[in-house]
Amino acid sequence: MRDAPDAAASIPPHDAGDDGVFCALFAGYPDALIVTDASGTIALANPAAASLLRYEPDALLGLSVDALVPDATRPRHATYRNAYGRDPRPRPMGTQRLAARRSDGSEVQVEIALSPVLANGRPLVVAAIRDMSDYPRIQLATRRSRYNEFVAQLGRAAVDARDPQVLFERLPGLCAEALHADVVRVFVLEPDRLEFRVAAGVGGVPGEPVGARVANRADTPPGYVVQQGKPVIVEDYASERRFAVPPVYLELGLTSALAVPVSDRGRVIGALSVSSRADRPFGSDEVNFLDSLGNLLAASLQRADSEEALNHAQRLESVGQLTGGIAHDFNNLLTVIQGNLQMLQELPCLSDDEAGQQLVNAAARAARRGAELTGKLLAFSRRQVLQPSAIDVAQLCNSLADMLRRTLDQRIVIGVEMAGGCPPVRADVGQLESALLNLAINARDAMPSGGTLRFIADACAELPAPVRAELAESASDDGYVAIAVADSGAGMSEEVRDRAFEPFFTTKQTGHGTGLGLSTVYGFVKQSHGAVAIDSALGRGTTVTLYLPRARQPAAPADAEAAAPGTACRGLRVLLVEDDAAVAVVAQGFLEGASCEVTHASHGEPALRLLQSDAVFDLLLSDVALGVGMSGIALAQAAQHLRPALPVLLMSGYASDLPPAPSATPTRELLRKPFSREQLMAAIARVVPSPR
Repeated sequence: MRDAPDAAASIPPHDAGDDGVFCALFAGYPDALIVTDASGTIALANPAAASLLRYEPDALLGLSVDALVPDATRPRHATYRNAYGRDPRPRPMGTQRLAARRSDGSEVQVEIALSPVLANGRPLVVAAIRDMSDYPRIQLATRRSRYNEFVAQLGRAAVDARDPQVLFERLPGLCAEALHADVVRVFVLEPDRLEFRVAAGVGGVPGEPVGARVANRADTPPGYVVQQGKPVIVEDYASERRFAVPPVYLELGLTSALAVPVSDRGRVIGALSVSSRADRPFGSDEVNFLDSLGNLLAASLQRADSEEALNHAQRLESVGQLTGGIAHDFNNLLTVIQGNLQMLQELPCLSDDEAGQQLVNAAARAARRGAELTGKLLAFSRRQVLQPSAIDVAQLCNSLADMLRRTLDQRIVIGVEMAGGCPPVRADVGQLESALLNLAINARDAMPSGGTLRFIADACAELPAPVRAELAESASDDGYVAIAVADSGAGMSEEVRDRAFEPFFTTKQTGHGTGLGLSTVYGFVKQSHGAVAIDSALGRGTTVTLYLPRARQPAAPADAEAAAPGTACRGLRVLLVEDDAAVAVVAQGFLEGASCEVTHASHGEPALRLLQSDAVFDLLLSDVALGVGMSGIALAQAAQHLRPALPVLLMSGYASDLPPAPSATPTRELLRKPFSREQLMAAIARVVPSPR
């Protein structure tokens, strides 16, 4: 193709015969030619210009050249045209590519050459315009640019709208427009991964309306895409043999299709597909375009999930702080109540008073129930006092299953599935047993007509992506063990599943549950540096999985019977440090009842002065929280520096009293509040060497 004239400084003199030659050249030139005056008004236009810009032959005359510029670039073009008018000079073809606006509003990519000329002293500009859409390279660049613009549109929508539903509404139409598709579908896997939900789409397909379910099998179109884990191109539905083509696709005349998996952090969560009645040769550009849209959708879903998880965690943390603070105060009150009731039971004046003993026993039972409830609140708020150790998971689950077989409905079949060589976990054995028992009781309630209850455990080769994200930087380097309790019961709706860990939330009838079962499990697992996940759907049962850190050392063999304290406490000289006077009276009463000599200090500083004196002590028994001043932890550290051989026993009912790492405590022995006389004596027996 010839280049347009680009260097004429003026139109040479000519006679009447020359006019015919110039007119013929102007009219027959293959590129579009437009001549404008200094104001930008079109004075001449050849037939190629009218054809390219889709105007009638004379309709261009008298128009401003700005009418041929798209709205988006018109202000910039006006600035450039004014600057060119002040300094006109030839500009060859190929230096700039622009979009020209046609009469019907569509746009065409063009290259333009400019040549300033003089006609009878009148300054004019000749613009030679060349359509670039005929060039394959330009077609490719234009198509990619168009796809990029569509991706950018959806990206802006994803940033502006925090609700993924906005993307579900916009994506199908955008896909159909960009790829000239007749049917677009967004398939999202349900949590059980057994079915897809048609989350969004355009183009009516009987049997696949928005909200419909499609089986996740390799013989269904979206199931095949998920199984492959990569883009799938269908050239002709009529000859497709890799999966079963729904007959309705053929009835609608659909011929070709392109589908890509939608993945979130390496896990396929759905599929995005487009189908066309035309024989479309989908190529790498179309695959990349659809992949980009799928990635945007996955990122939006991930952000929404993360924000909801963060909001949920913040709500739980707020409630946890409140309940933890209340439970802390209650533990001191319950220590006083339980301790005084126990001493009251032992008074000689009540030994033969049956009515009095019944009243005291009833009060003691209520106090124990209060202590259990307080313990659940502390478990949820992650402020209970834990004593982690290495636990043999198989031994614990088998023992628990044996007990449940004797107590649960015989129509419930209980199984234990332990992987060979399942490693021990590091946790508080009592709290882990309580958590598993809570889950088993919930499973029983979900199977009123019987069913299957299974305990499943195995080492975690790789944490699921949501769990890995939840643990984040706190993940243990030693790995995790997954302990699951699965039932075949009624299952949970999505709404119930989202609220399952909230304290006091229950679906049971009034009087049949406190709503603290799962919340205590959640709190215990989080405090043990683990995570918990629920997989449940209505009619499909529930599986609750605890991810707990592996223990570095092997589990210790279970003791057949705990050793009785015996007379280990008799004659013991105890320095008791407790800032709550009522709790101190109870502890002192227990100790003196066991023939101990007790010296009481209300705070850490006077206790430290006693330790610096010549006074003789066989045991330091101190609360962790001692009000203003020195804490029990600091006192214990100072005591072991002054008297390395002095045994130390700490009391606490609130984990926030304790240092962040168990290794920071000067003793492994902690006595939980509230405690009984027997629990106090047993703890002392474990700390004080025998014989002294």
